[in-house]
Amino acid sequence: MKIWFDLTNSPHVHFFRDMIAELKEEGHEILVTTRDQANTIDLLKLYHIDYMVVGSSYGKKLSSKVKGNINRARQLAKIIKREKVDVAISQSSFTSAIAGRLAGVPTIYTNDNEHAMGNKVSFVCAHHIFIPEFIPVNKVTNLLVSKKKVQQYPGVKEGIYLWRKYLGNGNAASAARKKIFLRPEPYYAQYYKGKENPFDDDLVALKDEFDIVVLPRDKTQAEHYKSPRFSGITVAEKPLTLDEIVNECQLFIGAGGTMTREMAVIGIPTISIYQDELLDVDRYLIEQGLMTHNPQVTAQEIREAYSHATSHGPNAILLERGRETYHMFKDKLLSLKK
Repeated sequence: MKIWFDLTNSPHVHFFRDMIAELKEEGHEILVTTRDQANTIDLLKLYHIDYMVVGSSYGKKLSSKVKGNINRARQLAKIIKREKVDVAISQSSFTSAIAGRLAGVPTIYTNDNEHAMGNKVSFVCAHHIFIPEFIPVNKVTNLLVSKKKVQQYPGVKEGIYLWRKYLGNGNAASAARKKIFLRPEPYYAQYYKGKENPFDDDLVALKDEFDIVVLPRDKTQAEHYKSPRFSGITVAEKPLTLDEIVNECQLFIGAGGTMTREMAVIGIPTISIYQDELLDVDRYLIEQGLMTHNPQVTAQEIREAYSHATSHGPNAILLERGRETYHMFKDKLLSLKK
């Protein structure tokens, strides 16, 4: 069977890399497409995954995003027809479901961001939809989207790939842990309407007291944090593996996105400073006590959080649910051959 994965953003590489490797070992052919967005290509190279670049980042302007995604969907449809793809799966790749429908390829689409406008078309075009258990099905369905093709999965999407490394690992802490890591906001995302660089003043106040590492999403953010104002702060020159972060992170501060949730599930003390309306998945993790949300956090509050930061270890329940969901996805994928 030839299986297509469309990995259009950095988190998608972590999400699917184990499944890609496992399917290849089982004898399936794999086609991976991507676009030049955020750290995606760097991560594909890091994990030695072969890929084909189709499209790029289309900026924050909605009209540019719509035009870019339509053109990309058409390109992808031609490619997967030519490559004779049998089935496809993606996480939050708005163009994959459209391309699959255009090419007549059965496509699984999964998304845990109820604020993403691209879902509206993707949910219509996808042959099967997976959403997390805490998002109501009626948020997905309408006259054009049947309940029959929507399936809720247990846990959070991060557990779907973190279980393999961290399930049974009772303590993800390391003796070397001492740094504060910051993941800036997804400023270019369509759904993000919050502030840009909201934590800058606090970083300046803290930079001489703590070893701080910024994990930029792209070159624009990297250049911002390399300015003289932030002298003494480390700006990651390339994407770091989860192990590299976990082994050194005493406290994680996330302005939104998958990486913040990964740290929470793994058990690293995590503060979300997300500046927009919270997603259901973030509310869920906060309710579970796995992270806190404080968009107006102060430097003094960071000092206090750091002094009390203790890893509580990976969340076994969410990781076990992630393992269950991983096999649910894989079984469904292998059952969809046209």
